[in-house]
Amino acid sequence: MEKFAGYGFNKSHAAAYSLLAYHTGWLKVHYTAEFFCANMTVEMDDTDKLKVLYEDALKFGITFDPPDVNRGRYRFEPVTDKVIRYGLGAIKGTGQQAIEAIVAAREEGGPFTSLFDFCNRVDRSRLNKRTVEALIKAGAFDSLHMNRAALVESIDKAFDFANATAANANQGGLFDMLGDDAHGSSSQEPDLEDVLPWGIKERLTLEKTAVGFYLSGHLFDAVEREVRQFARRKIEDLIDSREPQLMAGIVSDLRIINGQRGKVAIFKLDDKSGVMEATADESLINSARHALKDDELIVVMAKMQMDRFSGGFRLKMEQIWDLGAARCRFGKFLRVAVNGHAPDIERLVREFPPQREESEHGELVKGLPVRLVLQRRAGDVAAKAEVALGDRAKFFPSDAALASWMAQADQGQAQIVYDESQNIVAVRTVAM
Repeated sequence: MEKFAGYGFNKSHAAAYSLLAYHTGWLKVHYTAEFFCANMTVEMDDTDKLKVLYEDALKFGITFDPPDVNRGRYRFEPVTDKVIRYGLGAIKGTGQQAIEAIVAAREEGGPFTSLFDFCNRVDRSRLNKRTVEALIKAGAFDSLHMNRAALVESIDKAFDFANATAANANQGGLFDMLGDDAHGSSSQEPDLEDVLPWGIKERLTLEKTAVGFYLSGHLFDAVEREVRQFARRKIEDLIDSREPQLMAGIVSDLRIINGQRGKVAIFKLDDKSGVMEATADESLINSARHALKDDELIVVMAKMQMDRFSGGFRLKMEQIWDLGAARCRFGKFLRVAVNGHAPDIERLVREFPPQREESEHGELVKGLPVRLVLQRRAGDVAAKAEVALGDRAKFFPSDAALASWMAQADQGQAQIVYDESQNIVAVRTVAM
């Protein structure tokens, strides 16, 4: 018996695991949506595992209906063989009791029509403001109103309305005789707070805090069109080469460790087409500390290296730029359309001056030149010229700076030119 136990026990386990793997693989292939629904429901409290399953499901051709208070339930549910409805229980800060209260109110009174209707009908003893805020940030109220910022700012007002409605349930007012929609009626819903919508970055960042990852888009979406004008190589298209390659992506899972030669930053670089692990040494950490942060875009020059631990490749950073610095490095100039009214160049340069920093080669100035486009038309004849301003008109092209230039340009036409083959009729340089 002792001799048999030396190998029989291991072999029996191998056989059992092989059979289990076969059954699991068969279910994954033939009942794909049900397989992922079951596994994602089991792992909904573990964001890391949930993200792995979500990305695996996408590779299998599965699409996801976004979280929705008018359709979703606590668990993940198959809609069709290729569509899964996202489980509301996977949103951080909700809980099964709150989701069951939402479903019960929906089944009793029909779909919710607004945030105020939602707060009024759902049992508030099982639902708090934090839960509503998490649902809004996750996009579960998008079917009712697309402005998530306005919804979040109106949560207090919605709970006050619900409490007032409950208190006045058995009391009639003078205006209530005219109906629920009458101005001054105790049951008339107030308006949402007048708040500007979140930008793409803020919306997705807050969505990530609620879901654990980006669900309705990707942070790279906001900059992809511009970045691809100079960093054309996608991560999925990287080649095994000793030469540095220019690319861009969003930083995630950043951590700093102590290596044999100082501190080392280890992170993932994600440009939607692929994700690759990357490293940066201490000198780069110090020089790019303002850019090397989670959820930030960086443009990099990096070499491919073998990763002995995983057997794959990783990126070794050689240079790192944030978007503003990359615009200075790869942009040729800012082209600004003017039509009889020049922008206030002196003020714009004063508010967004070039950045200056000391390097081993002396002072380094980061700034982008400006060219003004002049156009005149008389009948069928049109003339166009480009005036290149001097070095004193250089500015640092942050997002805020570009927005200011666009606000003063003719019809908002101000854009960075990365390819000088976009020729103009005539160019003249003017000293500032």
